[in-house]
Amino acid sequence: MRYRAGKTQKPEYGLAAPSIDREELNEGLLQALCGDGRPLLTLTGVALFLSGAFALFLSARREFLPHDVDYLGMTAAELCRHANCRIVAFMFHDRVAFGGTLIAIATLYLWLAAFPLRSGARWAWNAFAASGVVGFMSFLAYLGYGYLDSWHGVATLALLPFFIVGLIRSKSVATAYTRGWLSTPEGKAQPGPARIGRWCLIITGAGTMLAGISILVIGVTRVFVPEDLGFMGLSREALQVISPRLIPLIAHDRAGFGGGLLSSGLLVAMCAWYAPPSRAFWEALGIAGLAGFGCAIGIHYIEGYTTLSHLGPAIAGATLFVIGFLLEVIFTCTTLRFRAPAARRVLGNS
Repeated sequence: MRYRAGKTQKPEYGLAAPSIDREELNEGLLQALCGDGRPLLTLTGVALFLSGAFALFLSARREFLPHDVDYLGMTAAELCRHANCRIVAFMFHDRVAFGGTLIAIATLYLWLAAFPLRSGARWAWNAFAASGVVGFMSFLAYLGYGYLDSWHGVATLALLPFFIVGLIRSKSVATAYTRGWLSTPEGKAQPGPARIGRWCLIITGAGTMLAGISILVIGVTRVFVPEDLGFMGLSREALQVISPRLIPLIAHDRAGFGGGLLSSGLLVAMCAWYAPPSRAFWEALGIAGLAGFGCAIGIHYIEGYTTLSHLGPAIAGATLFVIGFLLEVIFTCTTLRFRAPAARRVLGNS
């Protein structure tokens, strides 16, 4: 018995025959799982979120990864016997901050895949591509400090194909060209304080990018700033006496954090420039800001590394972020509440 594609025929037994879609018949399992690419990009976001959470978990337990112990030749507890445990505190302050940036990136990735990219926004695809290039390429910084993190390398190589295939497949759906939100009539129609808030967010993203570049370069070259050595109470020579592999391991943490900052700052700047106000956007941005700034600043107070010259830029960035976030949310919601009830309902469901 034959079925015509796309048609429902009545067979001789009186039962309705199923409709057959030739495209569905020719579609492979892998193609169906990949979809339009967004499931793979979402998977990347989930993997980054779990990686960031795992970094926070290990830091809370004061544990190094097994390959770190093998490379260094001592556990975190053994290293803690030196310099009143300040070396370990310094290392975990970098790792917690790095975990926070991974969670921030992951949150924005999940939002980008679920909302603007689903709508075909080309800028969302560009944000994925630009931040992904920066994030994955920052792994190559190990060429400058000489420590190849095997677990990091394996995870990067395992995740990279999913990200690349996701980008390739989603490019065909990201066809809607969008001007920057602040350069469109819709953006200019926002109340003045809300526009100022957006500019604060854009500046925060740009400043985070500059901070990431600085930390990445420092991690690859001199590794420490004077405040770092002052906190540990040791010189570079003293650190090398403890273990000649200690500085390369610390450099790895610093460079990784710098790469994460650069990628997350790029995402925040692009999202703040292009994304229209929406409930989901504010939720994603709020979680990303809380994770990024919360971990980066909070861990300094937990470890006692509160030198103002070192912590000041992060506090300034967090303050600017909070001001920008509140200005946009409060004044945009106020305007929609009193001037456009229908638009406010749409905003609440977006």
